[in-house]
Amino acid sequence: MSDKKEKEPKAKKKGGMMTMVIGAVVLLGVGGGGVFGLVSAGVIGGSKVAIKEDNHPKLIKKGQVDPFAPAAKEGEGEAGKNTEGDGGSEYRELYFSFTDDFTSNLKGTESLVQLSIACSTHRDYRVVLWLKKHELAIRSAMLAVLADTSDASIQTPEGKETLQRRLTQAINKVLTDDEGFGGVDAVYFKNFIIQ
Repeated sequence: MSDKKEKEPKAKKKGGMMTMVIGAVVLLGVGGGGVFGLVSAGVIGGSKVAIKEDNHPKLIKKGQVDPFAPAAKEGEGEAGKNTEGDGGSEYRELYFSFTDDFTSNLKGTESLVQLSIACSTHRDYRVVLWLKKHELAIRSAMLAVLADTSDASIQTPEGKETLQRRLTQAINKVLTDDEGFGGVDAVYFKNFIIQ
């Protein structure tokens, strides 16, 4: 026997190179997937920010041209001219009168109420177009409000003002449900009869 120790061959690492190659491929895959996700989400990359345009009716200042107003008919003369005064609100007021009167029973009594109603907006002419377009649904909602009103509640000026606010809310609810925006600022009574 020899005193010399036999040199044992060093054990080779199995798959050392293969592990590094697989690791690199996995890292590239994860990194690429992460970049793809960030680009898809818009966090990095494209600077195209989608800004949703506000397409609701705009407030129209006195003297400002309403792009949705109908063109003046021949023979109307001063129709296009600014006839706004300096007082009151800085915004133009546009009125719409409902074609027929409203007649309804009052809640809890045999009394009837008959009203002629108009409403106003400070916004562009689209609100008036929507009022015309949805007049049937608006009339129905307003009649429901009138039928849910008691005789005693509309005998005072305060009660009438409350009814005006409730009718305004009913109109705006129909317009919001159908067009995405209300726009009616107030309701006015042209005629108010309780029998």
